[in-house]
Amino acid sequence: MTVPPTDPTQTPAPSTPSTPSPPTSHRAGSRVTRRGLIGAAGAVAAGAVLTPVVMANTNSEAADADSTDADTTASESGTTSETFPETRAKTATGEAPVEAAFPIGYVGVRWTGTREATGGGIRLTDADGGKGAWKSLSGSGCSDSEGGGLLIPVDKATGYELKAPDGATELRSLAIDTTRGPARKVAVPQDTTRVRGVAYLSRAAWGADESLRFKPDGTENTPTAYYPFQTLTVHHTATVNDDADPAATVRAIYQLHAITNDWGDIGYHFLIDEKGRIYEGRYSGKDGAPAHDADGNLVTAFHVGGFNSGNLGIALLGNLMEQGPTDAARGALTRLVRALTRLHGVDPEAKVTYTNPINATTKEVDEISGHRDWLSTECPGEVMYDELAALRKAVAGGRD
Repeated sequence: MTVPPTDPTQTPAPSTPSTPSPPTSHRAGSRVTRRGLIGAAGAVAAGAVLTPVVMANTNSEAADADSTDADTTASESGTTSETFPETRAKTATGEAPVEAAFPIGYVGVRWTGTREATGGGIRLTDADGGKGAWKSLSGSGCSDSEGGGLLIPVDKATGYELKAPDGATELRSLAIDTTRGPARKVAVPQDTTRVRGVAYLSRAAWGADESLRFKPDGTENTPTAYYPFQTLTVHHTATVNDDADPAATVRAIYQLHAITNDWGDIGYHFLIDEKGRIYEGRYSGKDGAPAHDADGNLVTAFHVGGFNSGNLGIALLGNLMEQGPTDAARGALTRLVRALTRLHGVDPEAKVTYTNPINATTKEVDEISGHRDWLSTECPGEVMYDELAALRKAVAGGRD
């Protein structure tokens, strides 16, 4: 998982068909997204405005194929009202026992002072008040030199206790329920939306609560800022593999990033689950393609502290330290990265000099890099990091 940057406001941390199937917690049909994009990468290079479009749902095999070089025609899309559970959360600090008035689905844990989880532990309380055994916090697979973070699935616990990792300071935690809260109605577009042929689930389609982006006084916590695209970084979320409800996990990450980390939004531009479903991440407005404004500039997210502006972040759900992504996730990642690099007219196998547009800090990286190329971290996982060369080649060669 992404660890907070020192100043998130300055630098605002066999293949499947490309149309996503519904997430477990998405109750109605969710081959549904909000926006698509018409136009070729050359139009971006020439400074042309990017036009959002929506493609109607279809069962044809051709419509599900990777069509990143094809133009599409716009059609107005209606919406349908769908129901998602309201996210419930309770924050805590330190090692004192925590109790929640709701069944806990996840515990988010953060600390500073060490990047290691060694010595840390969690003990859960069940519905009858019984205390479970202590379990290690080790093996997160994603931390940096300033601290560490975990999102732990706990399945209906009523409380928990924590032991801080050895050398850790400022231990914070968050009890989260993203599956059993009161019903919340969301207006979801009726038609599938694609980015240059690649389908994705809009924020509405995975149940993002847009109120989390705002402070109590109604102002946006971290207002959107846009800069020209420079590079793309791959992450893993260091969450559970074989996730039964990835949409609920995305909502939990959103809560942790937006509120606990105080970023005001989820840290990634896109997320991909093990079934190959692509989720829209950081809010970017309503006029452009996901992650972009209408002029093709990239909204600043929070996935690589100190190097965020102009840097597009894609996170694979799961822990990829000891296993690689599923074939479905790998195929979706390849298609999405291909679409984005063609959109911006860049060579996926190039070396580039990233220049932070805020403070002029530079970094020599691959056009498609991993989180650990920027900071001291194990992200995107040992196995996934070793696959990045093959990803660049597959994107450049036009194959999944």
